[in-house]
Amino acid sequence: MKTITPDEVLKKIDEGQEINIIDVREPEETATGKINIAQTIPLGTLEFHLEELDKNLEYIMVCRSGRRSAQATSFLEENGYNATNMEGGMLAWEGPIE
Repeated sequence: MKTITPDEVLKKIDEGQEINIIDVREPEETATGKINIAQTIPLGTLEFHLEELDKNLEYIMVCRSGRRSAQATSFLEENGYNATNMEGGMLAWEGPIE
């Protein structure tokens, strides 16, 4: 499984790179703050949103601590998607949140 650090994600955002972040936390969790460009798809519903994702794009998966996003990353990889897990999740994120 590919991983990326929160600092590397923040650097990509700061450099203006076009990245796709999916936050797999529940809505009540993302209500307390999320990375502004992140799309919210709770882990339990990810399988129902596959048709919305492009297999030609890379997705950076995020959750609270990195465990659920690791599950999501593995699930996407098994289904032919290019996914990377953000290590440490939002607990490790030091960038801005909305």
